[in-house]
Amino acid sequence: MSTYVDIHVIQSLPPSCVNRDDSGSPKSAVYGGVRRLRVSSQSWKRAARLYFNNLLDASDVGVRTKRVAELLAARITEDAPDLAESAPNLVGEVFKAAKIKLSAPRKKDGPLESGYLLFLSTSQIARLAELAIAAARGGEALDAKAVKKIFKEAHAVDIALFGRMVADNTDLNIDAACQVAHAISTHAAENEYDFFTAVDDEKSRSEEEDAGAGMMGTVEFSSATMYRYATVNIDMLRHNLGDGQAALRAMEVFIRGFCLSMPTGKQNTFANRTVPEAVVVAVREDQPVSLVGAFEEAVPAQGAHGYVARSVEALARHAATIEDNYGLEPLRSFVVALTDSDAVTLLGERVSFTDLPAQVREAVSPRLPGQEQA
Repeated sequence: MSTYVDIHVIQSLPPSCVNRDDSGSPKSAVYGGVRRLRVSSQSWKRAARLYFNNLLDASDVGVRTKRVAELLAARITEDAPDLAESAPNLVGEVFKAAKIKLSAPRKKDGPLESGYLLFLSTSQIARLAELAIAAARGGEALDAKAVKKIFKEAHAVDIALFGRMVADNTDLNIDAACQVAHAISTHAAENEYDFFTAVDDEKSRSEEEDAGAGMMGTVEFSSATMYRYATVNIDMLRHNLGDGQAALRAMEVFIRGFCLSMPTGKQNTFANRTVPEAVVVAVREDQPVSLVGAFEEAVPAQGAHGYVARSVEALARHAATIEDNYGLEPLRSFVVALTDSDAVTLLGERVSFTDLPAQVREAVSPRLPGQEQA
């Protein structure tokens, strides 16, 4: 029976535009017949990946790029300067063995590129370079099985969590151990417009010039209390990483990264660097359970009162209703909250965020083979 770790977050966003659509407007969605502010799952997954750089060594973080051939050629040249001239050909042989097509880049005379973003760990790039160098110096053809083996082993934490799709060779695909929902506001949210002007410093100093602005424009923004949800299949994570301890470490990193990361859209304009008002982490053995249904009926406006406390209360009520009617009760549940209320108590065991990953690890560890005494 699989083990799942569900993460529920209530987080207040001040005026901001962290995730824009093609017209520059904050993304939105209709849910429960009401327009909500929305932040896409892809946006927050990238934010979490960037946050991983604060928690992991470079060797444990993947690189997602079309320019992977350039990275591999640079690594071959670094490890074997005498093979610098033949590095592009060696790279071509590596990707030919992996059945991944490379094509000419848009930039003239640039290095070959993959036709799509390719996700590889830095350790995989290093091992591919080592294999190519050994084949070149031994005068032998690359072993296709050895190349594919490298693609399938020593995955970076973010690749193990978020998966990898290789369009040219589905054998190299990695199923994601983590699912992330689109974040939506718990209440109705409308976009607003900020009209701005920028003063020309030199022009403003001249008595002969008018006092008009050097430029002007508008920026669209919104603000809301958001519900965010993600779930991690711990058994799949262990499979992807090949080790129980590595899976537990990756789970801890994801909890920190998902909760504390923030998409970077318009951050210099709005400085919307908030932390969650409430985090609920549930360890389950039945199935992942999103609590977004708590907000299908939007939390109503209530004068000068905000939405956070009532959103947490709605979350607690919905969790209890699911448990009572479906019997889907988590094995353990932990709560980090900035406020005190009965709703917080109902959601689980109160812990500090500093202790949260270790507490979840302690609950999950006995459920992974070979980790009972870890």
